[in-house]
Amino acid sequence: MPTLGIIGSGNIGSAIARLAVAADIDVVIANSRGPQSLTDLIEELGPRATAGTIEEAARAGEATVLSIPLTAYRDLPAGLLTGRTVLDTGNYYPYRDGRITELDSEQMTTAELEQQLLPGTLLVKAFNNILAHHIPQLARPAGAPDRSALPIAGNAPDTKARAAELIGRLGFDTVDAGTLDESWRFEPEAGAYTRIYLADPDVPAERILQAPAAPLRAGKLRDALRTAQRVKVAARTF
Repeated sequence: MPTLGIIGSGNIGSAIARLAVAADIDVVIANSRGPQSLTDLIEELGPRATAGTIEEAARAGEATVLSIPLTAYRDLPAGLLTGRTVLDTGNYYPYRDGRITELDSEQMTTAELEQQLLPGTLLVKAFNNILAHHIPQLARPAGAPDRSALPIAGNAPDTKARAAELIGRLGFDTVDAGTLDESWRFEPEAGAYTRIYLADPDVPAERILQAPAAPLRAGKLRDALRTAQRVKVAARTF
């Protein structure tokens, strides 16, 4: 895959961009503030990275990473990502997104709502269960004994296969977590969300954003997904 489009230049989007250029993948990255706001990031990423408009990032390459707040999905141009493989990193955080009835009532998962908001896209849930600073800490070449795994969920097996190939180039193995309605297994507070990658899983919540990571093999991730208990989304306070 010669080029990867990334919509969203926050912590997760930027971390994925760094892995992409390190893997010799060209990147077109965009955000809501426009290409001029990305000068420092592009300078850091080097010649394989280009700042573009949201439309340019959406058309770049064969896949798009979407890493924006849930409330911003409705602001995307209609049909922007139709027919494209989309690696969606988003989560529902009520403190940021407000309360969303469909999610609080568990009528659907966050990924199912995102698919509904992006009709015609080939959506794969990925990179939403890991802290941004753990992404570069844990990325490893294929075959490395300490290579970590990420869960992915999606409704189309061939789309998940394409996503797994890309994520493999970025430095992670993948575990198929099922369809979008099963993606709750690695949503916030579930058994396969963030703490599973901590070197010390009991680190206090106020220190989690600085805490170091430890490798997570596919087998351990598979067990965490299998034994995960569904979280009461309406009780989520963050």
